Amino acid sequence: MTPEELLAARDRLVPDVVAGGLRVLFCGINPGLMSAATGHHFARPGNRFWPVLHLSGFTPRQLKPAEQDELLSYGLGITNVVARASARADEISDEEFREGGRILTEKVELLRPKWLAVVGITAYRTAFGERKASVGPQERTIGETRVWALPNPSGLNAHWTVQTMAEEYARLRAASQAGDEAGKR
Repeated sequence: MTPEELLAARDRLVPDVVAGGLRVLFCGINPGLMSAATGHHFARPGNRFWPVLHLSGFTPRQLKPAEQDELLSYGLGITNVVARASARADEISDEEFREGGRILTEKVELLRPKWLAVVGITAYRTAFGERKASVGPQERTIGETRVWALPNPSGLNAHWTVQTMAEEYARLRAASQAGDEAGKR
């Protein structure tokens, strides 16, 4: 991908990978330029979403971004808090995050996944006005959908390793398989 091709992807939208009644709807912050250029979520080579998804037991093998539609067969999907692509998440205003939270709420009410998993605690806090939220299951529900905040899988998130992220994602996987009580602390 050339720098020009990446820049041309700014503000593009990446289609959601969704269906009604999913087990877990993963929600990214917003698409990066690589994702917008390819049309595939979490497409940047340094992003750890796909390895973590596999290591946590959500998928039987590590999928490539181009195989994202295969997630539906596992009861999983992907959307974003903010739909437009940017080079960095800090290019998204708090107002855009709050509007994204409103739109995401409507989407979840329509699709009714068992769990909404927001991958990025800061995005979750801003979009939903939950300034003290921490990683893990949240008190908030959207209809009957439970909410879990997960660490951002970006390679820039040095606070979490692939292994520690996989452990947190595995907690969500267990909760999504065992029932609502398993996700409560």
